[in-house]
Amino acid sequence: MGNKRSYMFILFFVSAHFFHHLLTSIIVPLLPMIRDSFDLTYAQAGGVASAFTISYGLAQLPSGWIADRVGAKYLLFFGISGVAVAGALVGFSGTYIGLLVFLALMGIAGGGYHPSASPLVSASVEPSQRGKALGLHIVGGSASHLVSPLAAVFIAGFFGWRGSFITISIPVFIFGIILFMLLRVFHISVKNHAQSSKSQNASGTSVKRPFGEIIVFLVISSAIGAVLGSVIAFIPMFSIDGLGVSQTGSALFLSLYFFAGMIAAPLSGGVVDKLGSRSMFIFLAVLSGPAIMLLGITRSWIVLAVIMVFQAVVMFSRMVVSETYFVTYVPLKWKSTILGIYYFAGMEGSGILTPILGRVIDGVGFSWAFTAMGLSLSIVCVVSLTILLFRNRAGIEQQAAESSN
Repeated sequence: MGNKRSYMFILFFVSAHFFHHLLTSIIVPLLPMIRDSFDLTYAQAGGVASAFTISYGLAQLPSGWIADRVGAKYLLFFGISGVAVAGALVGFSGTYIGLLVFLALMGIAGGGYHPSASPLVSASVEPSQRGKALGLHIVGGSASHLVSPLAAVFIAGFFGWRGSFITISIPVFIFGIILFMLLRVFHISVKNHAQSSKSQNASGTSVKRPFGEIIVFLVISSAIGAVLGSVIAFIPMFSIDGLGVSQTGSALFLSLYFFAGMIAAPLSGGVVDKLGSRSMFIFLAVLSGPAIMLLGITRSWIVLAVIMVFQAVVMFSRMVVSETYFVTYVPLKWKSTILGIYYFAGMEGSGILTPILGRVIDGVGFSWAFTAMGLSLSIVCVVSLTILLFRNRAGIEQQAAESSN
């Protein structure tokens, strides 16, 4: 991927991504235990997940703007060690309201990580390797989501769900301090690497895209992230209440999903470097809605396992493609800002949709609710892509008319 420093840099951020998600990824697998502890409805259980995702999404927006103007070092520190402190407080919460407050604090602390990390990762390699680098970075988060559900359920078997949050927060906090020290020692900053990215773009390797296209792709990416996040939050309860699997089995489904995603992300990164991000984005956007609708016909754990793998391939590949598109075509001074909007919209949408989906499940059951979510996502993607198609066609016709004159 260029040189030894680039390899070291990517490995460094893969590890950072892993520790960033160690605590954030245990909320969903522990949700059945939290629900039983506080005797919650599905809607209230969805509120637990939303307390984190709403604050996490809100924090992305200012974090992206700050990262473009101040730097990433402090944002990344709070995105790891700050999450650890808030996660420990979650473990000590004794009331439902207290739990929501501390989960919200965890989201605020973690909001600065992604808008700061992605531009740094992409700027550390040659433009032709951006997809692969971002795919490898996603592996860190996927590995965390793979390990954390099993570890959290195992620890909870001895110390309860609160013990899981407290125990896992310790290594996360320590790594955050190590991260901060390494950033200072190696003088790694968004500003330094942005200069490298600027020189790469100046060589003609980057091509501008119409602003309208960027907005359409931003809308589709955000919609996919929002719908998927709300659906994934209910997979453990769906597998337990709908399919009769055990608590450990429900955690295995999430681990399977992220294991498949961990493989799909770097592979799709290599493909997008060769084929380009635009065509792959459209293809994956069309598949995203049906991938969720398939949950509506799931009647056994075997079918659920197959669908989870298919969803992982589609969704994680789409994540790599979206990030590659934005860091490639968005102007340099707006990269982190646009990425902040992208993460904000997806996570905020997920936070809003999750309790709504929970209420729908309370009323009509899992199958109809999942089908409706997948169908809604398909409509958004098809309508947005149709608008883009007609916009591009009108632009081509206008250029042809101007040329003839």
